[in-house]
Amino acid sequence: MQHDKVLILDFGSQYTQLIARRVRELNIYSEIHPFNKIPEDLASYKSVILSGSPNSVRGEDALHPNLDGIRGVKPMLAVCYGAQYLAHFSGGNVAPSDTREYGRANLSFIKTDEEFFAGINEGSQVWMSHSDTIKELPANGVLIASTKDVTNAAYRIEGETTYAIQFHPEVYHSTDGKQLLENFLVNIAGVNQDWTPDSFIDETVEAIQEKVGNDKVVLGLSGGVDSTVAAVLLNKAIGKNLYCIFVNNGLLRKNEFQSVLNQYEGMGLNVKGVDASERFLAALAGLEDPELKRKAIGKTFIEVFDDEAHKLTDVKWLAQGTIYPDVIESVSATGGPSATIKSHHNVGGLPDFMKLKIVEPLRAIFKDEVRRVGATLGIDPELLGRHPFPGPGLGIRILGDITAEKVRILQEVDAIFINGLKEWGLYDKVWQAGAMLLPVNSVGVMGDERTYEKCVALRAVESTDGMTADWVNLPYEFLQKTSNDIINKVKGVNRVVYDISSKPPATIEWE
Repeated sequence: MQHDKVLILDFGSQYTQLIARRVRELNIYSEIHPFNKIPEDLASYKSVILSGSPNSVRGEDALHPNLDGIRGVKPMLAVCYGAQYLAHFSGGNVAPSDTREYGRANLSFIKTDEEFFAGINEGSQVWMSHSDTIKELPANGVLIASTKDVTNAAYRIEGETTYAIQFHPEVYHSTDGKQLLENFLVNIAGVNQDWTPDSFIDETVEAIQEKVGNDKVVLGLSGGVDSTVAAVLLNKAIGKNLYCIFVNNGLLRKNEFQSVLNQYEGMGLNVKGVDASERFLAALAGLEDPELKRKAIGKTFIEVFDDEAHKLTDVKWLAQGTIYPDVIESVSATGGPSATIKSHHNVGGLPDFMKLKIVEPLRAIFKDEVRRVGATLGIDPELLGRHPFPGPGLGIRILGDITAEKVRILQEVDAIFINGLKEWGLYDKVWQAGAMLLPVNSVGVMGDERTYEKCVALRAVESTDGMTADWVNLPYEFLQKTSNDIINKVKGVNRVVYDISSKPPATIEWE
């Protein structure tokens, strides 16, 4: 089935992926392409959106897209930089703003009978993020909305299906942003809303069957959402010709290896569990530098996976849980180098399994779509709702060198923290949570004895995509009980702290 597609031209905005996700939420298929790598064949695109940008249209580094075959030909929505670009290079005027236009604003004027603003009233909150402003509209520009500080907040071009806005409808702070995108894409551009989890599953299963045929496919499962949904899709398409390998690197959460393995087997997957804990710990012995630890974990995983893949005969394909952000981040808006093979794969010569042909059933969809597809496939909601967990696992949550005893301590601490979040009904309100074992001993008193034991830090953040994150204001009563439980039940820990740093500047993980 051919879906109507929306082309999003990326000028380097931090919000570009968010535009694509908002469009997908309307059950419309969207694709992101760098502004300077526009697809040659535009026939399948029903509409085009120009993203924002950190660049200025007034600067020497202004980004110039080739809009031949787009402007005046296809319905186009220009957001922020796009709106300023159309104004500046089409007879209007863009100048530095007298006041910094950043953050929440409200529409103070909306032109009557504009289909673009159907169902949206004056006073609607929008999100601004620019230092330039449009002083004069381009030729044939018609003003359709203003805020108190921004006169030309939205305009359209007479004689074209071209609309431009200086605010960001894709961010949550623009309360009617989704309505605005629907007005433009559905009502004005006439794009069909036919991109659904059901259609994705049917088409992907058919495409896998056509691509793979009767060949065998090997897939490394991680216990995470992406690899699990990829496995279930592949299983639906090729059944027992899918061979899943789930490696225990000794750095998983407490009892996770066995519980996840049982879950996979209960889902009917052809899965083999490989306990390589000792091999990973041996590879990590004495390493303290975070990058060296990551490389050792990645290299060992490849060796273990390669050993297991060799035990299978006639495998032709390697399946990966690559998702759309992995694909588009490999090519920057300014045409940066492709980095589709993750850094930990570039260790020495490529192992044999990397020479297999690749199948990536999720490469067209975002993380939130992966979860929706998983739900449609009937995967356990608890598995789909799991917090993201780093590939190196507890290896980057134990600061300094890693030993079996440190892993045991952190697994116990983490289990108390995560189980507590679930018991208090807080788990689903947090995007990611975990505990860090610090390379710090502190003095404490237990009973009449002086102790000199480990300190652990708890971290819980809220985020939509991990690019930015705010620490979660967990209830004091919860933190108090969790701290008491950890100190009383985990031998070797006598101090608990809670990390209240946001990203940026502090990353979610400590290493």
